[in-house]
Amino acid sequence: MAERKGCDVSKWQSTVDWKRLKESGQVSFVILRAGLGRSSSQEDSQFRENYAGCKAADLPVGVYWYSYANDRTAAREEARACLAVIRDKQLEYPVWFDQEYNTATKNMTVKQRTDVVKSFCDELENAGYYTGLYCSRNWLTSYVDSTKLKAYDIWVAAYNKTPGKVPLPYGMWQYSSTGTLPGIGTKVDLDIAYKNYPSIIRRAGLNNLR
Repeated sequence: MAERKGCDVSKWQSTVDWKRLKESGQVSFVILRAGLGRSSSQEDSQFRENYAGCKAADLPVGVYWYSYANDRTAAREEARACLAVIRDKQLEYPVWFDQEYNTATKNMTVKQRTDVVKSFCDELENAGYYTGLYCSRNWLTSYVDSTKLKAYDIWVAAYNKTPGKVPLPYGMWQYSSTGTLPGIGTKVDLDIAYKNYPSIIRRAGLNNLR
C-alpha cells in the first residue's frame, strides 16, 4: 500500500488548528496521547479537545499511552486506565503502548520490560482494541526481548533518513521529533504508516468501529 504521512501530538502542542492541518494535505492521520500512568485521572489535558477536533476535520485517529509500569500488575492497571479514557472513542489507528527510558523502567530487566508490554497489550486486545508497542529502535534492540513481541504491531522511532535495522517488522515509523506543520505552533513528531490501519481495524470490528 501507499505510505501515509501523519503526526502525533499531546498537550505539549497546545491548541491545534485541525481544520488548517487537514486542509494542508500534509498528514492523513494523527496519533493522540490519551494519557499516562495508572489512573484515568492522568488523561492528557488536551486529549478530548484534540479528539473532537480531529473528528470534526475528518482526520483518522489513534492514541498512545505513556507508561511508567514496572511490573505486570502496574501494566494491567495502566491498560485499565487507558480503556477508561478511550471507551467511547472510535479509533481508526491502533492504541499504542509507549515504553521509554524513565525512572520506573531503568532498573527493570529485559524480561520484566517485555512482560510489561505483553500485559498491557493483552489487556487491550481482550477489550477489543488493535494495539502495539511504540519505542525507539534502540529500545526494541536492547531493552526488550523482541522475539517475544512478534504478536504485536510496532511503531518505531528512529530519527534518521531511514529506520535502519529494526529487529521486528514495523507498521509505523516516527522519523522526526522536530517537524513543522500548518496549524501546529510547536515542533511536532512526524510519522509514516505502512499499513492501511483504518481498513484493517474496521474490517476486524475493533476500536469501536463495528
